[in-house]
Amino acid sequence: MSDPTTPRPPRPVRPGPLADGRMSDPYRVGIDPASPAVPETGPSAWNIANYLTVLRLALVPVFGWLLLTHGGTQPSFRWAAFGVFAVAMVTDRIDGDLARSRGLVTNFGKVIDPIADKALVTMALVGLSSIGEVMWWVTVVVLVREWGITAVRFWVIRHGVMAANRGGKVKTLLQAFGIGFFLWPRSTLPVPGFWDALAWTLLGAAVLVTVVTGVDYLVQALRLRQTSERALRKRAERAARRADRTTP
Repeated sequence: MSDPTTPRPPRPVRPGPLADGRMSDPYRVGIDPASPAVPETGPSAWNIANYLTVLRLALVPVFGWLLLTHGGTQPSFRWAAFGVFAVAMVTDRIDGDLARSRGLVTNFGKVIDPIADKALVTMALVGLSSIGEVMWWVTVVVLVREWGITAVRFWVIRHGVMAANRGGKVKTLLQAFGIGFFLWPRSTLPVPGFWDALAWTLLGAAVLVTVVTGVDYLVQALRLRQTSERALRKRAERAARRADRTTP
């Protein structure tokens, strides 16, 4: 039996970016999950940033009920729906800042965060279209992009995690403000025509950026599947097998 007081020898570091010293904190900067350099320890998925993300997801049905009650005609319920929507969007900003500042970025958070965002936007647009506030084609264009990119993220997840880029953050901001103004009972406000024009301008800009960033994400996904460590390793293995078959 070994002496329990004897220190255990350090575990060997597998080759890859960690061993080369290029990543001091892979969880904060992101790491290819297919890489042979898998960190031994890291932040737990059960952290304050992910709790806020799960809370945002739980607020979606509450928001939907408030928006659709009485066909969306009651100003008090519309203001309440706007309040829940605003709280949910604020948690989106807070959980991201907490995750980055405290080193709590996890692959679970990278996956569940955009799902929570898309669930909230889906409920908002479908609800607004159902009560006649937003045209259905706008809702369809935005949701096809949103959920299509989510499917693409899972399609390439074995090659790497596609985190949100700057364009995606601008898109989220425009969607938040555009949808937020549509949630207001604008007919009860002074100069309702001004608020209508502002809401449509912001939502129109959000639709444009949504489509452009969707194309950009698709290009990134295709490039990732060609250039990731996993793709390069599989390509090298196939080349080695072909070489073995042709060797006399």
